[in-house]
Amino acid sequence: MYHLIAESVTAIRRKIGDFSPEFGIILGTGLGKLVNEIEIDYQLTYGNIPYFPTSTVEFHHGKLIFGTLNGRKVVAMQGRLHYYEGYSMQEITFPVRVMKMLGIKKLFVSNASGSLNPSILRGDIGIIEDHINLLPDNPLRGVNDEDFGPRFPDMSQPYSSAMIQQALDIAHRLKYRVHKAVYVSAPGPNLETKAEYRYMRIIGGDIVGMSTVPEVIVANHMSLPVFAISIVTDEGFHADLKPVSLDDIVTVAMEAEPKMTKILKELIALQ
Repeated sequence: MYHLIAESVTAIRRKIGDFSPEFGIILGTGLGKLVNEIEIDYQLTYGNIPYFPTSTVEFHHGKLIFGTLNGRKVVAMQGRLHYYEGYSMQEITFPVRVMKMLGIKKLFVSNASGSLNPSILRGDIGIIEDHINLLPDNPLRGVNDEDFGPRFPDMSQPYSSAMIQQALDIAHRLKYRVHKAVYVSAPGPNLETKAEYRYMRIIGGDIVGMSTVPEVIVANHMSLPVFAISIVTDEGFHADLKPVSLDDIVTVAMEAEPKMTKILKELIALQ
């Protein structure tokens, strides 16, 4: 895989020259408008980058954005990849390895999630402090490439405690409803049943989604510090669980997005 990633990086470099991103950002469901805050220098469509997977989700744009956010140079994925789309774990995490080889020093991840915890309500912000992986595969399975990282990477602190505290301080100052949360990653694309929500809560989860964990595993494999933030779009803890549509999820995500954007912008400026 190393030579495929190197070819992608070479092709990107032909387009962006000596632009050197400090930070990588992955934008999740309904959260692509952070791009509007970036002073854009270059935009590359995934399909025009060799070996780069293309998102099949209709509301994910599929662009790699290079520019400046709050004074810092960033590369942002406007549209992420999911296991339920049919991709392998290596394909899902391919962009993270590319961003690392482009020079990023930290990775910022966003997603939309459902609440398992009655204290966390729709529209709240979750700062992810840990995760539970219920996906059926692992991006590190197979032959390990020591150029990327060790065979058995440590996962005792998958999310940066320093950035978590900085984000909490920012959110509290802005008077946003924010929570530290354990994120459960499920395969999807279906939402969970009542019994599954209960199970995920029993095993220690606070919120649940269909992404993020593969990228975080690979980032940790490459010693790349991670910060992850989630917008809670629905509540799965109710005994009388009501149906939730994709439109509902996207609507709530977009309504809460300005809060997430404000936190990320201020957090990135502190790094």
